[in-house]
Amino acid sequence: MCGIFCSISRTAHIAPSPELQERLSSRGPDSARAVLISADEAELTLSSTVLSLRGSKTVTQPYQDNYKRHTLCWNGEAWSTDGKARTGNDTEAIHQLLVASVDSANEDDMTLDQSAARVATALSRVAGPYAFVFYNASRSRLYVGRDFLGRRSLLFRTTADGDLLFSSVSSGESELEWQELPADGVYCFALDTAMVPECTTRLFGTFSAGHCPFAFSNEGHDSVGQVAVIPMSTPAHSQHLALTALSPSVSRLEELLQDSLSLRVSNIPGPPGTEDSDGSISKLAVLFSGGLDCTVLARMAHDLLPAHEPIDLLNVAFENPRIHDASLGGVSAFELCPDRITGRASFAELQEVCPGRLWRFVAINVPYVETNEHRQTVISLMHPHNTEMDLSISFALYFAARGRGGVTRTADGDIVPYITSARVLLSGLGADELFGGYTRHATAYRRGGVPGLLDELELDVGRLGQRNLGRDDRVMSHWSREVRFPFLDEDLLSWALAAPVDEKYGLENPVADSLSFSPETEGSNMLEPGKKVLRCFAWKLGMEAVAKEKKRAVSIEEGCSDMCRLLNTMQIQFGARTAKMEKRKTKGTQLLF
Repeated sequence: MCGIFCSISRTAHIAPSPELQERLSSRGPDSARAVLISADEAELTLSSTVLSLRGSKTVTQPYQDNYKRHTLCWNGEAWSTDGKARTGNDTEAIHQLLVASVDSANEDDMTLDQSAARVATALSRVAGPYAFVFYNASRSRLYVGRDFLGRRSLLFRTTADGDLLFSSVSSGESELEWQELPADGVYCFALDTAMVPECTTRLFGTFSAGHCPFAFSNEGHDSVGQVAVIPMSTPAHSQHLALTALSPSVSRLEELLQDSLSLRVSNIPGPPGTEDSDGSISKLAVLFSGGLDCTVLARMAHDLLPAHEPIDLLNVAFENPRIHDASLGGVSAFELCPDRITGRASFAELQEVCPGRLWRFVAINVPYVETNEHRQTVISLMHPHNTEMDLSISFALYFAARGRGGVTRTADGDIVPYITSARVLLSGLGADELFGGYTRHATAYRRGGVPGLLDELELDVGRLGQRNLGRDDRVMSHWSREVRFPFLDEDLLSWALAAPVDEKYGLENPVADSLSFSPETEGSNMLEPGKKVLRCFAWKLGMEAVAKEKKRAVSIEEGCSDMCRLLNTMQIQFGARTAKMEKRKTKGTQLLF
């Protein structure tokens, strides 16, 4: 994880403001450097801060070759290139890849969009999240972009003087308006013309559709590329086969998710300056609501990590004055939050199924007064997102990623203060969109059958990377931690989109109020239809209680229509009770200011 800053000016080198530099340093505390470059018609400033999580050494950025002809700011991971898994630090390898893409042809004869297309084609070989800025001094061209899902943040804005700035995060200065760089390709800027940095020079090359599950269309240089989802497959059988733990699609999900997780949890370096002599240092933590998605990830991480490494489960709960007082009947208000209840239940099942592992359930309790104290910080971090719904989600992610709470360490239940040492967090984001986990997916199937369900799934997947991934990256990376999304792995995405819908969603049976299980049906064929393939996999892993958990995932779109309905349906955003804390009428789509 890194912080990137870049400025293009006709007149002077522009450094990040002290406020912005502080935000960037929070994202990358291991090293910081700035490079000043004078191009033909522009002054270029490139700056990076680094959180070193790949390889045995910290590679300082911006990264340059010996002749300083090419300069790279890279914030991401190249999990694989051309389908082959990568180990070690990515920065040098990506630098070589990009250099080859711009030096292998006579770029002087290329238009900007042709040049950007070459860089986009090179990056299409890379699987993993990223945002980057790359400068080729030989041709005075600057390239910027994000991966096709937008899993890493990159913002831009134009100053009153016409200068162009890029940054991983905004400065928090209210008068400065930033925009999110669209994750639709690679943007190329020619710094050898007097037009720099007017937006008319902003052209992009599209990603190759053969290397990612999305295709992009360029409808003119001044337009933003539109994401087109590969159509989801209709059922493979006229009579829908019952999904069970023995189904081929469950085995395929297991294989793909194991490959995805293995890349994301193996060889995580320990925090700098720490020695794990007693096996107490956690390198990995899970954003843990106790729900199906995150619990499956935790259970699989157990099989992949050495037995002596602890895994922290970060469970956040908020005091919401609209719902309860500080305590009810002697029971802590935090312990009444839905995510706390499901979290403790799933934690107990993990301990039972995986008894050899040290699992730390980190109870993160956030009083209402503390929520208010951090309100402006969270608002500025999530900028340019600016709705009540954005804030309620960001609160939960912000305090969860901080990782400061309490763990129960004694037999009599004493709570000991604890801050996770993990710098890598796992998130289950993406599972609901891919496998039909939202309540409106069930509604769409009930009203419109398979065509209605397919329409809803395509809608969700098509905007998966547009709504929240950049915002979430900014909010959580503030604590010098990196969030990884195993369900958004490129290979897993490609399979999930291509697989017939009845191999993922339980079309063969309706939602039942009471479920019966028998050895003859392996139990798993009577699970709820939403995310059925994942439920069957959880059953296969021995997590039967988690597999049977009732669906309560409400999509952002469902909540945005009426915040009160969201509150009644979920009690809280993400089960942590961050939604609608203030005693006034609000909707999720309502702007904060």
